[in-house]
Amino acid sequence: MSIAYQVSGDGPFDIVFIPPSFSHVELVWAVPGLRALYERLSSLGRLIHFDKRGTGMSDRGVEIADLETRMDDVRAVMDAAGSERAAIVGLSEGVAMSALFAATYPDRTWALVLAGGYARTLRAPDYPWGRTESEALQGIADAQVHAEAADYPEQLARSGAPVADDDEIAAIAQMFRHSGSPGARVALARMNLQIDVREALRAIRTPTLVLHNTGDTWVPLERGRDLAARIPGATFVELPIEGHMFAVADTSLVADAIEPFLQRSWESAQFDEEPDRVLATVLFTDIVDSTARMSELGDRGWRELLERHHALVRRELARARGREVDTAGDGFFASFDGPARAVRCARSIVQGVRELGIEVRSGLHTGECELVDGKVAGIAVHTGARVAAQAGPGEVLVSQTVKDLVAGSGLEFADRGVHELKGVPGEWRLYAAV
Repeated sequence: MSIAYQVSGDGPFDIVFIPPSFSHVELVWAVPGLRALYERLSSLGRLIHFDKRGTGMSDRGVEIADLETRMDDVRAVMDAAGSERAAIVGLSEGVAMSALFAATYPDRTWALVLAGGYARTLRAPDYPWGRTESEALQGIADAQVHAEAADYPEQLARSGAPVADDDEIAAIAQMFRHSGSPGARVALARMNLQIDVREALRAIRTPTLVLHNTGDTWVPLERGRDLAARIPGATFVELPIEGHMFAVADTSLVADAIEPFLQRSWESAQFDEEPDRVLATVLFTDIVDSTARMSELGDRGWRELLERHHALVRRELARARGREVDTAGDGFFASFDGPARAVRCARSIVQGVRELGIEVRSGLHTGECELVDGKVAGIAVHTGARVAAQAGPGEVLVSQTVKDLVAGSGLEFADRGVHELKGVPGEWRLYAAV
């Protein structure tokens, strides 16, 4: 898999720019507003920007990736560019992934800027913005029809940047044409429908600046306010800009807000301190009816079975980049930096141990974890254990948060209803990976 990226500028720190849904690392320089913003950012430090897989100059002919895979791509780009840590600047559709990256990898993120984004795509009883799912699907279908028009990229550019002049609209339209195919746009839109990172936002401890245009034509201002309110200590700035995109005339407003924030954050950054909290997915597994099997096999037979079980679990953890935290008797406790990998790992374990003649139950939860001697702890860990306790033989049970964060991963879930988890406040809707 090849990811196209560029590095420009020089300075004391790195800035990684997470683009909106579609971009093009070469043609972006022909768009006056974006060029001006990139030049300002490059004057502050080393700017690293890239095209997401399936878009721009990165490899095409691949499925649009979920948030977790795109986070892996960001880390790969940072590694390739020799960047140990950076300020993450996310724009529009890139905001959700940027926020998730900062929560998951606080050791690689020293500042976070989110512009024109939102925490959830669809409307919900506790989220009164956005479309319903049926309205969103109809909107995608309508966009497919409109995309057949030769001037559709110009129409799209004009709706996103209504104050831009004709030359700038032409440059934006040219970038749109080369940044992604019609099929890729539909795939991305469908994947994004289920995105909901609201629970992950509370885990962000990185200094955060949230920007939103007062006249945003694509993402209402209220969604930006909601996003900022969910991030501890975030600064929210409303920019007097009409439209969703930044026209060249607006660039100074954007850069003037970002520049002092990055400089202050850099000056106050404490890189010698290890993060004490991180967003992680925890997995608990245990063998079903272990006491009965122990009695049936005897001490030696049970010990041999446990050795084979442990070897299988550890093999699957290694494949999924999981980290074994604890092993007690016939149960495992592991943590992951990606929920989709964790779910797939749990499914592989459940399926694999059947060859040993046993069943395991497993449960997963994603949340903010304390780091104690390098190991995850806290209420999120306790919640994961309680989710596992609700699972049946051979079942992979997950919390609502896990389900929300794996949107677009291809994983499917069956609703297992609302449960009370012992020792955990509130009611919890659980899902089984199927």
